[in-house]
Amino acid sequence: MNLTLDRTIQPDLVEIGAVTIQEAKLSKLDNGIPVYYINSGFQELIKIELLFMNESFNASNPLLHSAANRMLSDGTAKYTAQQLADGVDYYGAFYETEENADYCTVNLYTLTKHLESTLPFLREMVTKAVFPESELGVYKQNNKQRLIVENEKVGSIARRKFNNILFGDVHPYGYFTTPDDFDKLDRTVLQAYHSKHYISDNCTIIVSGKVNDGTLSLINKYLGDAGWKGDSKSVSALPAMNYVGDKTQFIEKEGAVQSAIRIGRRLFNRNHPDYPGMAVLNTVLGGYFGSRLMSNIREDKGYTYGIGSALVSMKQEGYFFISTEVGADVTTPALTEIYKEIEILKNELVEEEELAMVRNYMRGTFIKGIESAFHLADRFRSIHIHGLGYDYYQNYLEKVRTIEPEEIRLLANKYLNSSEFYELVVGRK
Repeated sequence: MNLTLDRTIQPDLVEIGAVTIQEAKLSKLDNGIPVYYINSGFQELIKIELLFMNESFNASNPLLHSAANRMLSDGTAKYTAQQLADGVDYYGAFYETEENADYCTVNLYTLTKHLESTLPFLREMVTKAVFPESELGVYKQNNKQRLIVENEKVGSIARRKFNNILFGDVHPYGYFTTPDDFDKLDRTVLQAYHSKHYISDNCTIIVSGKVNDGTLSLINKYLGDAGWKGDSKSVSALPAMNYVGDKTQFIEKEGAVQSAIRIGRRLFNRNHPDYPGMAVLNTVLGGYFGSRLMSNIREDKGYTYGIGSALVSMKQEGYFFISTEVGADVTTPALTEIYKEIEILKNELVEEEELAMVRNYMRGTFIKGIESAFHLADRFRSIHIHGLGYDYYQNYLEKVRTIEPEEIRLLANKYLNSSEFYELVVGRK
């Protein structure tokens, strides 16, 4: 019997069946902090994520939320930065932080058997950070230098400037950070920001991994007291968004070998009923390696190593963008081909074979994104931030499964009009 695989024959596409998502369960600590937990996996590991919403933004000191979050482990009332690091590392655990315009998180990864030994360090970092002057000086110097280096890259400039164009100078989604902004950081101001935002009233906990009643009891022991409550009502509202400048903008970068291109518009977040359909449209256009933009701009024309498009969903709004870096000498032809692909989507129906490939890709990617407890926690956080339930994912998957070519064409005509696009080129034309 010949079992040799004939690699010249493409395997048949097999449609993915129903997808079941394990849902997070809700508990509450004694001080009212909601704890969403997912008991899943085979390893004796656990991740505890403390989520704090960024409910204020001051354009005169725009780096407060990110600096405060990143410096939580740089020293507390009880421990130095080195003692914190050594204390957690001793148990084979580690912590990390994440910052964006909507929220900040502090995450602890540990073996379940060492949870009681590592939780006190997490509590200390979140509630007793002191932001030492010496550590603040190092933070400012290192990050200022890093930003100066990034400002020499056309792609970095394009990414930050494009958001600035879409959302404006005074909103956290659009603020364009400069090296001088790091000089505005002050220990006293950081401490004041910390005291208002890192409180139990502004905290949600997401726990994933091997979770049981004992786990929840330990979390309540170290994080469930009333000792870190605060006045969250004193937090000011976020500023309004506003567009900045002309629809077409060019930033010259002398001597640039490549030009960075960003094209897109403000749109909506995942709360909008058209979001799932637009996710399919985006995948067809530039959302995966087999997309039309990749096939044209990279494979056929050879203008770039990579090009893609994306829908970005934030708490208040969202946006759609196309991004690439091309040889400076082919900037104009690349722009022409990008707009050409958009017009094709608006005027011609997607072939069923291509749509079937995209459907399977999207559903397969979704399944990969729920394969572990930590992935499931990420999926939960995405809907929790937007105030959505798990029915969102079922509706999303159903739209991916059933969307027809005509609906994609109608969505393209509704949302991909060049007159509503902002176009930014950084480099040379």
